[in-house]
Amino acid sequence: MENTTLTFTLTAFASLQKYKHVWFLFFFTLYVTAMFLNLLLVSVIHQNNQLHQPMNIFACILCINEICVCTALLIPVMIFLLSKTHEISVNWCITQLFFLHSYATSEFTILALMGYDRYVAICYPLHYHAIMTQSKVNKLVAFLGLYPFIPYACFYSTTLQLSFCGKEIVKMYCLNMELLKNACSVPSYQSILGLALVPVMNGPQLIMIFYSYVQILRVTNKVSKRCQVSALKTCLPHLCSICNFSIGAFFEIAQNRIDMSHVAIEARIFLSMYFAVIPPVANPLLYGLGTSLVRVQIIKLCIRYKILPSKKAKKVIPTETLTSNKHCVC
Repeated sequence: MENTTLTFTLTAFASLQKYKHVWFLFFFTLYVTAMFLNLLLVSVIHQNNQLHQPMNIFACILCINEICVCTALLIPVMIFLLSKTHEISVNWCITQLFFLHSYATSEFTILALMGYDRYVAICYPLHYHAIMTQSKVNKLVAFLGLYPFIPYACFYSTTLQLSFCGKEIVKMYCLNMELLKNACSVPSYQSILGLALVPVMNGPQLIMIFYSYVQILRVTNKVSKRCQVSALKTCLPHLCSICNFSIGAFFEIAQNRIDMSHVAIEARIFLSMYFAVIPPVANPLLYGLGTSLVRVQIIKLCIRYKILPSKKAKKVIPTETLTSNKHCVC
């Protein structure tokens, strides 16, 4: 209970004070862009019944997950930029930890389920709707809502037992690793628990993604060139999302393990926030503009509100999805 009155100083903000208004404008633009793109994609998919397919439902959940992390991360960052003090309480630190851990776990899990969906769509197109039933999708969505609480409960229950001697966090937000660095002493089981949770929480997703794409490659090697191109177009947004998130996660993990003091503070800030601010901007573009049926509905919406000239509508021709292309049955 003594930890509840403790505060930490986020030291990364001190180096940004000279241009704090420029940084505020940058993060504000990032936040508004991410909110607009994610809410637009969710609205378009929600309003069009023909888009209520498992892949698009997972894309909506991905957007909601990214809306939550942007709000939990960028709003405090903007407040601290304009604040005279950069202190954060333990309670808010723990809350921010929840959103960041939940985001990372959920993001990777959603991407794994999307990989499974692409595997079923490409390898079993005629049985796709029989396998990806509404009941199954509902269960997977419920699982996505509960799964992030497992790692957070483990971190939360052990972190609160620690006593903190340090009061500085060399980042713009809280991380479990930063809290451990400020602890007076860290029990040996804490490190073991942290290492054990990595394969437990991320191993199944890695296996699912790897297995899905191995099977997709195996099957597409047996079909025509046209079907291979169609499969690539279907998988490309998902592959880009995986690469984007993996790069951001690698940057964050590397900074916690490698001495980055020789790197410019601006570069360190970008690398540390990449995993939580770049995917929320990139993913709605990938699944909105990169998916033909969704792209058509977005363009129609823009035409309806006169954002685009009506002559653009004649150029929009939706392509058939892979699941309905019987020539590509594997």
